[in-house]
Parts: sequence; C-alpha cells; structure tokens
Amino acid sequence: MPNIKSAEKRVRSTERKSSVNRATKSRVTTLERNFGDLIKGGNKDEATALLPKVTSAYDKAAKKGVYHQNKADQKKARLTRSLNSLN
Repeated sequence: MPNIKSAEKRVRSTERKSSVNRATKSRVTTLERNFGDLIKGGNKDEATALLPKVTSAYDKAAKKGVYHQNKADQKKARLTRSLNSLN
C-alpha cells in the first residue's frame, strides 16, 4: 500500500488506464479473431467488409498508445496480405 498521497493517486490512475487499455486490446483482438475466422472459412466478401473496422481499431489503439504505431502498421499489413492471398 502506498504511504504517500501522490503514490495513492498514481495507483488510481494506473488502474483506470489499465482498464481502458485492457478493453481496447480486447476489442482489437476480438475483431482480429473474427477476421481470421472469415479468412480461414474463405469468406472473402465478409472479410473485405470487416478489414476497415480492424484497421481502424488498430489505428485508434496506436493513437491512444495501447500499441506502438509500427506494431499496428505491421498487423494491418499482414491482415491485408492474408486477405489478398485469398482467391
């Protein structure tokens, strides 16, 4: 337990930020998993419709600092490549 008032405030703010980061990561992961399931199933039309939502979620997460911008760009490129590899 923190003994200093500023340390107590840091604990509260860290809990808030962790909660927001966890929710953001969960949303991105869910979208990515759904996209992957569509790719595995061969549903190119549905995957094409979902790709902008996934990329937007990665961009928003990178903007908030949840993910590094380079990681978000790498993920978006790999997802796009997997979509383009479908016939």
